[in-house]
Amino acid sequence: MKPLSPDTAPGRDSLRLSVVIPTYGRGELLLDTVRMLSELAVPPHEIILADQTEQHSPQVGSALQGLAERGVIRWLRLERPSIPGAMNQGLLAAQGEIVLFLDDDIIPGEELVAAHLRAQEEPGVTVVAGRVLQPWDQDAPPPDDGPFRFSGGRRQWIEDFMGGNFSVKRESALSMGGFDENFVQVAHWFEKEFADRLKLREVPVLFVPQAVLRHLKAQGGGIRAYGQWRRTVRPGYSVGSYYYLLRSPRVRHRLVTILLRPLKVIRTRHHLTHPWWIPPTLLAELLAFCWALRLTLQGPRLIGRSKRGEP
Repeated sequence: MKPLSPDTAPGRDSLRLSVVIPTYGRGELLLDTVRMLSELAVPPHEIILADQTEQHSPQVGSALQGLAERGVIRWLRLERPSIPGAMNQGLLAAQGEIVLFLDDDIIPGEELVAAHLRAQEEPGVTVVAGRVLQPWDQDAPPPDDGPFRFSGGRRQWIEDFMGGNFSVKRESALSMGGFDENFVQVAHWFEKEFADRLKLREVPVLFVPQAVLRHLKAQGGGIRAYGQWRRTVRPGYSVGSYYYLLRSPRVRHRLVTILLRPLKVIRTRHHLTHPWWIPPTLLAELLAFCWALRLTLQGPRLIGRSKRGEP
């Protein structure tokens, strides 16, 4: 893999794009993701790994150190696992005017970076959401006349985005305080909260299907380190949802939604065939709600002016 430099970026006078990859517990897949990104015809200006892994295997650690020494990546080692926290650190460290956030287990399309850059250079564009193909999605997009999907092929303005493939103008994201670090562990719905703040500023999201990647949805590492959704008694999967519901002024009938959520969570085929999972699941929901309530009372944790080095 060749080092990234201004000479390899698209257009010396064009916007620079920094890729930020929050990563946790990933090894060879992470190395593959970095390799494919650096070998794109239009590569990013830089690749920043916001690495929350406690300790890599000797082989992976040595490979990452070598990539950092050759300038292929900028390797940020973070002590506390936090998806929005890692994204905020990457946002602060980025040198590009555009920051593209990606998952660490992807296969990037050849036009991924170029399409984000082209869209971000258009007037009035601040946030771009790219196309995400999950393992079960076909390469060919679904019909345009159906409901919107992030696997779709129609360019359009939307209100939300997926955290594993979207770009934002760096200064705009910083002016909003970045991402709320109260979305802990799995950080469910942190994108919704950021999108709500975009709506308040009347900033739409442009969906660009040419900015495509395939998400491998690896079973180890990442949010899967907290167990399988609906098959774990840990509260990490639900705390973000309750935190969002408690804080968001855009959710109608919040109390009813919160009260009905535990019932919705156990209305699954897994709980129907394994009814002994119902009591621990409900206990996990109670713990998640109490955790979310405490976080709500503390107030959001956004990037402060002091973190930006401003007076």
